[in-house]
Amino acid sequence: MDPQMQEKIGQIQLIQQNLENFSMQRQQFQMQQTEIESALSEMANSENTYKIIGNIMVLVDKDKLRRDLEEKKEMLSIRIATIEKQEEKIKLKAEEIQQEVMKSLEGDNSVSGKKKPRKENGQK
Repeated sequence: MDPQMQEKIGQIQLIQQNLENFSMQRQQFQMQQTEIESALSEMANSENTYKIIGNIMVLVDKDKLRRDLEEKKEMLSIRIATIEKQEEKIKLKAEEIQQEVMKSLEGDNSVSGKKKPRKENGQK
């Protein structure tokens, strides 16, 4: 295998690692978003709202906390959308490189005259 081919395969592996990292980040953000949505729905049913700061729980203004949570939720939505766009771009790049590798491999086989041996009937 030529050095260019090895480099492209290395690029594909790097891209796959990046995709896994993006996927994990996206999942973490989605979990945080779900927690915020849960907190917002619980706040609707309660008179007092508390916020944990360090090791203590502090009574806070319900409207202010709701605004803070809504803001965090919006920020997470933006981050998730950004990661999804990056994932899509990286997937397309990986597909392009894979196609280049496949074409190169097919070209190498046809240029060198190498073909897979065909099995005759009854042969293993």
